[in-house]
Amino acid sequence: MPKEAKARIRINKYLEDAGWRFFDTDTGFANICLETNVKITEQALNDLGEDFEKTKNGFTDYILLDNKGFPFVVLEAKREDKDPLAGKEQARKYAKNLNVRFVILSNGNLHYFWDIETGNPHIITAFPTYESLTYKKSFKPNPDNLVREYIDSDYIAITQKPDYKSDPNWIDEDRRNDFISDNNLKFLRDYQINAIKSLQDAVGEKKSRFLFEMATGTGKTLVAAGVIKLFLRTGNAKRVLFLVDRLELEDQAWKNFAKYLKNDYKSVIYKENRDDWKKAEIVVSTVQSFLFNNKYKDLFSPTDFDLVISDEAHRSIGGNSRAVFEYFTGYKLGLTATPKDYLKKVDEKKLAEKDPRKLERRQLLDTYKTFGCEAINPTFRYTLLDGVRDEYLVNPIVVDART
Repeated sequence: MPKEAKARIRINKYLEDAGWRFFDTDTGFANICLETNVKITEQALNDLGEDFEKTKNGFTDYILLDNKGFPFVVLEAKREDKDPLAGKEQARKYAKNLNVRFVILSNGNLHYFWDIETGNPHIITAFPTYESLTYKKSFKPNPDNLVREYIDSDYIAITQKPDYKSDPNWIDEDRRNDFISDNNLKFLRDYQINAIKSLQDAVGEKKSRFLFEMATGTGKTLVAAGVIKLFLRTGNAKRVLFLVDRLELEDQAWKNFAKYLKNDYKSVIYKENRDDWKKAEIVVSTVQSFLFNNKYKDLFSPTDFDLVISDEAHRSIGGNSRAVFEYFTGYKLGLTATPKDYLKKVDEKKLAEKDPRKLERRQLLDTYKTFGCEAINPTFRYTLLDGVRDEYLVNPIVVDART
């Protein structure tokens, strides 16, 4: 079978799996055209298998339509042996001529989704659905707003209790600590503010992946809440996914986000057969829930979340779990308490293949590579020694209890 035919068959299957229709069905009208306003016929669809490059324009575009029949997405199809990005600028020009914001570039094996208003193409493993793109079309992010947002120590507290500064119990310094405790107000420490600011700087540098390496006990979840508020408040996210690797962490994270942000944003734990996640700004889930029966592919579109945060990143995106993390487009933040040089003195060559230290070391290095930090520092780092120096943490004491 020619490479062109193989690519066409795969692309058609990805489109159909995402709910797009070549022909009118009981579920709706056909919403795939060949080039501009040319409906695909059975014969035309078969002819495409002969050669993608024989059309008059030198390439073939699928046009995906909205529910009014107007162009909605440009899909540029390339032969199996061609890089989909080779036609990036041509696709941009075509999309702009059609007043289309979204582009898919594919050769049947490798696919990119491109929101031409917000940045560069992202690799995807499934095509976005019409529903998710309709949702995304109303989303107009502006990274400059995120970069300019002012972060102060009360960034979370002011969401919890907007008028706290006018409360007599706050004004009275003798009663202030009790007031903070009674209302469970959370104020960011200096290093937590710096963590969020480091992400703002990275966004200003056009980066979309970030890694925070913070020692246990330094408040990663509170920092994550600050980052979530930053994205939602500045209009750079409409929905955030927070991934954990254990059920107890799922419940704990949900309770914390509700406690910190419930006055402005709804948080839910993802549950199967329930669509309440679509009405929430913050969705918390174990990565296992998304992996089970490939649920993340069947029930979600790659564009459903604008920010994905991975807690304990070297575990929650290790192995098969990485597929979930990479499935979604948009910004990615990893949180870890484990430094890259952990176990650096361990000689992997001397370890058995199933030695847990070997797996841990491999996952750590892989995690730093995922966030572009294999050769550089993470986006932000706050170590155990930093916490001890600032008197937020206490150094552990080793006690030999052998008898």
